[in-house]
Amino acid sequence: MSVGNKIIVLGCSGSGKSVFSRKLQKKTGLPLIHLDNIWWKADRTHISRDEFDDKLRTILSEPKWIIDGNYSRTYEMRIQACDTIIFLDFSEETCMKGIIDRVGTKREDIPWTEKTLDPELVQMVQNYRTADRPVLLLLMEKYPAKQKIIFQTRSEADQWVSGF
Repeated sequence: MSVGNKIIVLGCSGSGKSVFSRKLQKKTGLPLIHLDNIWWKADRTHISRDEFDDKLRTILSEPKWIIDGNYSRTYEMRIQACDTIIFLDFSEETCMKGIIDRVGTKREDIPWTEKTLDPELVQMVQNYRTADRPVLLLLMEKYPAKQKIIFQTRSEADQWVSGF
């Protein structure tokens, strides 16, 4: 299967969007943008929504990219601009394990290392299937011309990207 030149990788926190995106970037050579690195500063404050939206619009105007990040407020803007949607549609249990396992791990997709499990992040994972996921599924239906690749498990996603 081929993918386009403008790919968004979506899924719940802890689904492994960043890890998957790095693997895909190595296979495709496309520039990789982690939205968490745009939104967040190292001191755990963030830029304004307007500044984030301006930076995102600039990125979306580029001819090639992989964009990793949920940021449901910007789903439609990114879906309109992309040619391929990769959705890591994993269980709450898988995503919860993902956020637990990354505590204490230095990551390139966020400008700090989590020292403890963030209760707000836990809540986001617990609410994802009833809050963000339905919105995303409706938007994916709204744009039938977009290539959609949906994985239900980590092994399914890993197998696909390994064979790419």
